[in-house]
Amino acid sequence: MTDKNFDEVPEDEGSDAAASGPAPQDQDSTEAAAAEGSDDDFTVDDILNAEQTPEASSEDGSDAGLVNAEHALLNDLKRLTAEYANYRRRTEEQRHVEIARAKGEVAKGLLPVLDDLDRARAHGDLEEGSAFAVIAEKLRGVVERLGVVSYGEKGEEFDPQQHEAVFQQPTPGATSSTILDVVEVGYRLGDVELRPAKVVVAVPAE
Repeated sequence: MTDKNFDEVPEDEGSDAAASGPAPQDQDSTEAAAAEGSDDDFTVDDILNAEQTPEASSEDGSDAGLVNAEHALLNDLKRLTAEYANYRRRTEEQRHVEIARAKGEVAKGLLPVLDDLDRARAHGDLEEGSAFAVIAEKLRGVVERLGVVSYGEKGEEFDPQQHEAVFQQPTPGATSSTILDVVEVGYRLGDVELRPAKVVVAVPAE
């Protein structure tokens, strides 16, 4: 009976082990490593300077889409600019209207005071150099700075568009309708009539 050599390795098993070698790497991990290495090769400048593909410029491979988009943006900009210019013009016009209206309201409130000053002057109550006369002159200066002007004086031609006739007086020698006396002075603020002049009109006698 012979002894068996247990140290011997079967020929087939040894060859298979030697042939197998290290375990093969997973294919996905290899591709990921390759992709990671490729990312390291790109810089920001490479990305920015990369040539645009025809597909990225427009759907049909031309610049027509980009040109149309530029035209649309330009038209929108022109429209917005025109709308803003119209808005500013309307706002400025409205501002002037509101300023004129506010001035008119202030001036209308001062008209009765101006009438009292006229009556005081007619009665000799506004002596030159007196405190009352100084106050009256300051008040008239404020009214003038507002742009208020008076009209309606004796001897002027009667104009029904500007004067309000409270009485007509037939006057010998009169050849046309003229202002014989002023009952209330008229006032204007620019083109706005605050109050028509109330006058007595001299008309030709029959």
